[in-house]
Amino acid sequence: MKIKSLRELKTLSGKTVFLRVDFNVPLRNGKIKEDYRIRTGLETIEFLLAKGARLIVASHLGEPQGREASLSLKPVAARLQTLLKKPVKFLPEFSGPKIKAALKSLKSGEVILLENLRFNKGEYKNDPKFAAALAALADIYVNDAFAVCHRDQASVSAIKKYLPVYAGLLLEKEVLALHRILQPKKPLVVVMGGAKIKTKAPLISKLYPVASHILIGGALANNFFKFQNLEIGKSLVDDDSRRFIKKFFQGQKLAAKIVLPRDVVIKNKQGRAQVVAPTAVAASDTILDIGPKTIADFAGYIKKANSLVWNGPLGKFEEKSFKHGTAALAYLLASRSSGLAYGVVGGGETVEILNDLKMAGYIDWVSTAGGAMLAYLGGEKLPGLKKIVLE
Repeated sequence: MKIKSLRELKTLSGKTVFLRVDFNVPLRNGKIKEDYRIRTGLETIEFLLAKGARLIVASHLGEPQGREASLSLKPVAARLQTLLKKPVKFLPEFSGPKIKAALKSLKSGEVILLENLRFNKGEYKNDPKFAAALAALADIYVNDAFAVCHRDQASVSAIKKYLPVYAGLLLEKEVLALHRILQPKKPLVVVMGGAKIKTKAPLISKLYPVASHILIGGALANNFFKFQNLEIGKSLVDDDSRRFIKKFFQGQKLAAKIVLPRDVVIKNKQGRAQVVAPTAVAASDTILDIGPKTIADFAGYIKKANSLVWNGPLGKFEEKSFKHGTAALAYLLASRSSGLAYGVVGGGETVEILNDLKMAGYIDWVSTAGGAMLAYLGGEKLPGLKKIVLE
């Protein structure tokens, strides 16, 4: 595998670079709650500026339908300016006289941040006209937004028809880290949580042949319980899960490498947390976490692993009574990674958990991607990697 990295560029001074990043950060009342994605993108930005590039930074934020003031990237421009300790000019347009004037005055080592790309419907539609308009602003295209590489959108896919294409430093690291999991040092243990089996099934199928065990928790496990005709009460399930779940059973017998919870923590009809066996869940109960026996079981597999992948929480971690399973797994993976095993973690909620517990620094690679990570490891061809990752 060869990655067309921006490190290959010998001359950047005076060149205008269109840098696609993923600054899709959480906002509350116009303020950034957490800036992890901006901070992880700084290395590429600083590299380009140090080489004398004239830099146009572009991102999406949320899923707006037209212009929505609450999803403007203006607060992101302010935070980026603070982190870079240099001016960042925010432009609310993608074309026209204002952007032409701004580009004309843009000097080497200076930065422009464009407004939310998804304010233009052409972004969603992978519209070649919108892509061409964006490409007309620059000399070189750099993709540093691995998290959206599974999206067939104008600033990720169509734009590559019009400019020389390179990988940013973060995207390069993402691909190399995830590719290592596809050729793992065994045993490989995969921990899967979250809710939707549809997005996780390809990854389970792809990694099943090379994994020693795949540990299932969170609402994902509820789908397996339901397939086995167990009572799951009011628990969250993916209604379309049955056809995906069926792949992991031989008749009614669970595939050998897949490990389900031996006990769960439910919220009973009195609203209290209670540990029960999966066979003892009542119709009035809601499964919200894995139990202590399951934590011990999962720990046994994790402690023997030489490679680890984790995506998705093991319970409703937002509630204190139901965060123990997810927190325990976070500590376990952190203690095993960075030495004893090679650990990769991805997905927005999973990264949030690690950051809250101050454990992210102990994991070998914390991916900024959720869906793109699942798609890549699941063997899908990602539109954003075309012309960047060469087979």
